[in-house]
Amino acid sequence: MSQTSNQVTKRSEVPTEHRWKLEDLFANQQEWDQEYAIVKKQLDQIADYQGTLKDAASVKACFELEDDISLHTERLYVYANMKHHEDTADTAAMSLSEKAKKLSVEVSEALSFITPEILALPDETLKGFIQDPALSAYTFTLEEMLRQKPHVLPKEQEALMAQVGNLSQAPGTIFGMINNADMKFPKVRDEIGEERELTHGSYIQFLESEDRDVRQRAFQAMYGTYAKQKNTLASTLNANVTKNLFYAKVRNYPSALEMSLYGDNISMDVYTNLIDTIHHHLPLLQRYMKLRQSMLGVDELHMYDLFAPLVEEAKMTIPYKEAQQKVLDSLKPLGEEYLKVLEGSFEEGWIDIYENEGKRSGAYSWGAYGTHPYVLLNHKDNLNSMFTLAHEMGHAMHSYLSDTNLPYRDAQYTIFLAEVASTLNEALLMDYMLEHTDDPKSKMYLLTYYADQFRTTVFRQTMFAEFEKIIHEKADEGEALTPQLLSDTYYALNKKYHGDGMVVDEDIAMEWARIPHFYTSFYVYKYATGFSAATSFSKQILEEGQPAVDRYLGFLESGGSDFSINILKKAGVDMSSPKPIEEAMSVFESIIEEMEATAKQLKK
Repeated sequence: MSQTSNQVTKRSEVPTEHRWKLEDLFANQQEWDQEYAIVKKQLDQIADYQGTLKDAASVKACFELEDDISLHTERLYVYANMKHHEDTADTAAMSLSEKAKKLSVEVSEALSFITPEILALPDETLKGFIQDPALSAYTFTLEEMLRQKPHVLPKEQEALMAQVGNLSQAPGTIFGMINNADMKFPKVRDEIGEERELTHGSYIQFLESEDRDVRQRAFQAMYGTYAKQKNTLASTLNANVTKNLFYAKVRNYPSALEMSLYGDNISMDVYTNLIDTIHHHLPLLQRYMKLRQSMLGVDELHMYDLFAPLVEEAKMTIPYKEAQQKVLDSLKPLGEEYLKVLEGSFEEGWIDIYENEGKRSGAYSWGAYGTHPYVLLNHKDNLNSMFTLAHEMGHAMHSYLSDTNLPYRDAQYTIFLAEVASTLNEALLMDYMLEHTDDPKSKMYLLTYYADQFRTTVFRQTMFAEFEKIIHEKADEGEALTPQLLSDTYYALNKKYHGDGMVVDEDIAMEWARIPHFYTSFYVYKYATGFSAATSFSKQILEEGQPAVDRYLGFLESGGSDFSINILKKAGVDMSSPKPIEEAMSVFESIIEEMEATAKQLKK
């Protein structure tokens, strides 16, 4: 069965084989309620440890209970929210989700004494815990506590900082309200002369129009609207930067950037290598821009031409079962064991496949330790949905292998690593599709899809990362982040990245004002490093074979058992060096070369 009609079914009408099996987490509501009651009881038990964490035996017992509480809470939270996501209009599921969220907050508060109490101990005592065989299961946790200790404040100051935490959310909250609730965009005249709503969601659709005038009208309408709010939005972003500088100073970090990297134990080299290496390869991006101009047949390439289709969309109708098979075939390089688990996941209730009335939009992979991962899809029979399937199953397999091979505390991998497995799956699927595509138009469509991933995920996110670095440095030096300074800085970066071979329209100077990621500071570079690491892995797997596969599977099985940079390094990807980014750039160059050759075929 596929879903190609416009009719959306009710949840109750969805066939069992198209649903995920949440009963693998809890067989029924009664089981959920029983586990909920266990956690509430355990919260009283954990309170008994407060003031006792002075020796290895009490620390071990406390950690074991903390793990048990955390695991039960995770199971309750995941189940309740996935139940809610099946049908967001279901009031019973909504109530269950709220109940789980409240429990999660209670648990966080109840466990909050553990780290400060252990860190209040002398360093020598902490080092003794790290060497103690009785605490061997918690060595990494204790080492990480000791590493963080110079930046943890005395108890009273930490309590004050916790209260300041609510204030620190204000810039992001205010931006969200302006951007999502208060910002009103004008209507834009489409290809047939009808006035259509310009929204965040429809903007890219306008930019993908084959009609250049439509693209230009949408582009100018979008940034003209932001320009009217430039003073407010500059003040909001400035407040967020000021907050970061405050936290860095209070917690004794040299800079806001170093504070952000410290949590994952990432050195400044990783951040600066990314920017420097991308600078070195900007001629590649500019070469792609030149190819875009040539294929679009325009005298000048503008910023609003970057999403325009280079060929008519190749009509690829790919039913779900076919998408599954293509994903399986493309991932054969990862070996029989990987494929066996993946194939089983398609039959064992991991995936909720199609859209239904009230179902949460988008796609994700989620789950709780001790049960197989779950994947939510809203599958359509097209190319994009097939790549989404590959992407989410990359996450799911990463979670499955880390959970299977590690204890609970070590299994959770960091955000720095999170997009590697998903992006690698997409890279292998793309390689497979290109190998099995003879039609030049279809091939160009695939190549454009891939090239634009490099443009948006590596080059654009690195440019964002560079912008964040510059404005924090300027603010730290006492410069006011005025709308003019922000716009001038952002425009100059666009000129630098896109080069003189295209028109960098002045409207783009306001784009900084609409990027929500700037309120989760120094985060966007992880998109570029994750994509580069995945591209490096796929290149090694396709060129070396089994040795590279073994290293990659070792990476998946390592979860969060070490610092992210060390886990990648052991697997053969050293993000502290420029090499993985260089390897990703060599793949990008080969894509451009293939596009240039295919463009000649299409002209014949």
